[in-house]
Amino acid sequence: MPEQQVTHGPGGRILTNTNVWSPDSEWLVYDTRSDRDGSVFDGSSIERVRVKTGEVQRLFEAKNAAHVGVATHHPSDNKIVFIHGPENPTLDWSYGVSHRQGMVVSTDTLVALPLDARDLTAPGTPGALRGGSHVHVWHPKGDWLSYTYNDALENSGIREVGVCFPKAVSVPKTHPRNHDSTHFSFLATRSTPNPKPGGDEIRRAFEEGWVGSSRTLAFLGETLKADGTPHVEIFLAEGLEMQRPTQRRLTHTKNGIALAPRHWVRSSPDGSQLAFLMADDAGLIQLWLISPSTGTLRQLTRNKFPITSAFTWHPDGSQLAVIADGSVMTIDTATGKMRRLTKRTSDAPLALACVFSPDGKQLAFLRHISGSNQIYIVPSST
Repeated sequence: MPEQQVTHGPGGRILTNTNVWSPDSEWLVYDTRSDRDGSVFDGSSIERVRVKTGEVQRLFEAKNAAHVGVATHHPSDNKIVFIHGPENPTLDWSYGVSHRQGMVVSTDTLVALPLDARDLTAPGTPGALRGGSHVHVWHPKGDWLSYTYNDALENSGIREVGVCFPKAVSVPKTHPRNHDSTHFSFLATRSTPNPKPGGDEIRRAFEEGWVGSSRTLAFLGETLKADGTPHVEIFLAEGLEMQRPTQRRLTHTKNGIALAPRHWVRSSPDGSQLAFLMADDAGLIQLWLISPSTGTLRQLTRNKFPITSAFTWHPDGSQLAVIADGSVMTIDTATGKMRRLTKRTSDAPLALACVFSPDGKQLAFLRHISGSNQIYIVPSST
């Protein structure tokens, strides 16, 4: 069966790079940012489309000049989470990395609840943040969530990785931007503005992913080489269950993990392998695997063309899905052999998302057609 277009007409549509399918593999959730690449945070709603019929449902509409985006789905329940920007934005508090929060909405009742609390007044409240969270992804067990974080009061340029778990947090209303939440938050990483060159200190943590069903996170950390130049490696955040996180460097590569295309470290379902992108000796971006327990590194693909997108794992761990050479393609995780699912085109699928459905039978991706992004699906066994 060839690829199928499931949305039509004008309007913005951006799929997140993971967890965009409902648990029954029938719906896809997306935001309505208007530009091709989702770089402009101007979406006013979160929607979903039923892939079999094209029916569209609006799940959330922002109010008071706020904007929303980057929606992901719970692995088993009928609810989603997404970024919510400030309502009634002002010159000193408009949308930005440290001025956003997570919002959870039931797809059954459409009731919206704040994920993470904010307290901007010293000394702060345990479980509340002082800044903004971004790209919220549920743990496979469906209880905890991970996100990236930027503080609003100190070192807002330093990015961290945080986690939260279900426990209501109430904060004093001593600042107009303070708010309560349904979840308790804490940071899983530790960055410093001036890391020591040649060491394992990092100045930012980002693009994280859960390691299988464990409470460990893998993430990218920006270190400094001995000559002071930035260098990105993979780290693990451990000890999260005790709220005493430690971070451990996993990779020691020659040229660092690729930053373009933008991608997130993603674990195989069983947690035995982490996938990431890195250039080969010819400078082409390839997909690599590493064991989080042993550090054993393996180059999976050896193509004459680069991988050009983020990626996802098949639910059984046998394949990875990517955009490469103008097509949606799958990669056999044992052999590295690639299989083309869509015809090679000069106007390739967008690099934003290539996401397996929970039943493993379909892949969702985006094309930019006649000035609008449209959502497509293709059978994974084409």
